[in-house]
Amino acid sequence: MDTNNRYSVLLVDDEEEVIRIIMKKLDWESMGLQIIGHAGNGVEALEMAEELQPDIVMTDIKMPYMDGLTLCRKLKELSRTIRVIIFSGFDEFEYAKEAIKMDAAEYLLKPVNAGELREVFERIRGELDRERDEKRNTEKLREYYMESLPVLQESFYMALLEGRVVAGQIGKYVNDYKVHLAAPYYVVTVLHISTQSLPEEEREDPFLMAMAVKKYAEEQVEERWDSRFFIYLGDIIMISQLQTKDSLLKYTDEMDRLCRMAKKVCNARMTAGVGYLCDSLEQLPFSYQGAKQAVTYRVLYGNTRAISIAEVEPGESGEMQRKESYAELLQRIIKKIRVGEEEGLREAIHEFINWLTVTHLSMQNYRIVMMELAAELVRFAAGHELNIGTGSTDGSDVYHQALHMESTEVLEQWLQTLCRNLQREMLHERQDSTKSFVQRAEEYVKAHYADQDLSVEEICREMNVSAAYFSTIFKKETGKTFVRYLTDYRMEQAVILLMSGNDKTYMIAEKVGYSEANYFSYVFKKQFGVSPSKYRSDRQEKK
Repeated sequence: MDTNNRYSVLLVDDEEEVIRIIMKKLDWESMGLQIIGHAGNGVEALEMAEELQPDIVMTDIKMPYMDGLTLCRKLKELSRTIRVIIFSGFDEFEYAKEAIKMDAAEYLLKPVNAGELREVFERIRGELDRERDEKRNTEKLREYYMESLPVLQESFYMALLEGRVVAGQIGKYVNDYKVHLAAPYYVVTVLHISTQSLPEEEREDPFLMAMAVKKYAEEQVEERWDSRFFIYLGDIIMISQLQTKDSLLKYTDEMDRLCRMAKKVCNARMTAGVGYLCDSLEQLPFSYQGAKQAVTYRVLYGNTRAISIAEVEPGESGEMQRKESYAELLQRIIKKIRVGEEEGLREAIHEFINWLTVTHLSMQNYRIVMMELAAELVRFAAGHELNIGTGSTDGSDVYHQALHMESTEVLEQWLQTLCRNLQREMLHERQDSTKSFVQRAEEYVKAHYADQDLSVEEICREMNVSAAYFSTIFKKETGKTFVRYLTDYRMEQAVILLMSGNDKTYMIAEKVGYSEANYFSYVFKKQFGVSPSKYRSDRQEKK
């Protein structure tokens, strides 16, 4: 069986011998399953689950640091689709009742019989197969589409986002079409599926893939954010309703989880572009344009994640400019400067010059186009605090230069130089901003590592960014997840304390942010191969 079609399994037990026995009991490959890892306690298992996203977790109940029932609850918070099998040596009704309440897939007693264990895993695999088939079933998807997208509402949403509904008429259409959009704040999200990553057979009908992702997204987030969904120009569009401004960070993180789960459940590599927050339906076009712009940043930040325009372009004014016939050509040039595509920038400028050549503008209209070109570049530079004079050869301002070119060839050469310099400067500014962002996070860790409650969520609140954006940038710059970085730094401080004083292990644990001395010793031994006390004694003997 293809590895990509197998379901992943994570085993959790504080007795390594038990895990080894379970791994040997079954022919996992023949069952369509694969073991992706094993953990010795609930805390470690939860960290692995967040990173590896297993389909099935089999866990013991009695474990140090976090028991199996607590792990089950936290896994269900992490993903509603994850299957949890609990196995225990305790034949107590209360345990089984609690497991059922937490929606565990099965409760087994040790020692586990190989036949019984195989039967349980095959049953769960069958359930996962049926769910996957249902999501990919062509006829069901077509039927669902016809039933779930009323034509009038969909047309209204598209017209609303494109700014084609007169402000005074919005309320009338909302009432006529029974559209329930009445929240303090709104945000538009564009879910863009990269078709290049799809298997050959699914590329033939990307519409069905979009329908599968749309259906899955509705199941996961529609109720929580009171969202409206429709498909437009190949993308899935969401109009979501938020109760507070602060909810945008939490919303962005949920969109990030949705992208990761869509890849697992629907086999879709998806980017979620989160637009600007707005407080009226008239402003939805502004949010929609921001969401589309956010999607283009997948070139820099990667796909299969959420990208919030408010985070990647915090300095943009967001003013919507009047569109002329050549406006898209100008915007393409600006876009290529922004995302750092050197070859794409050259092509965009060449396309604009070709347009000038074949259009045969009057001198008056030519001057208007040149003034708007210069205005776009000056506006972009000012919005990002870039030096527009970088491309100047004689010190005169950009407007003057744009109006006094001797030929389209000279104009193209000047424009290539100016825009490429802006592109380089913006890349430099972005790198400095990112480094400053990560540096602030590192400094925060150094100042608060002893805080036992220090977490990604706390530092994101301090820096006012979503966890999705923070995690992406932090790992990109440091090569480590935040949790790994925090653990490494705490271990470094623990070593310093061990070697510079006589504090007991439990005292050192508290000083470096661990409430439980046993768990501190566990992490320390995992890091250095020996316990804290052994580490100290070995180093003292060498002196």
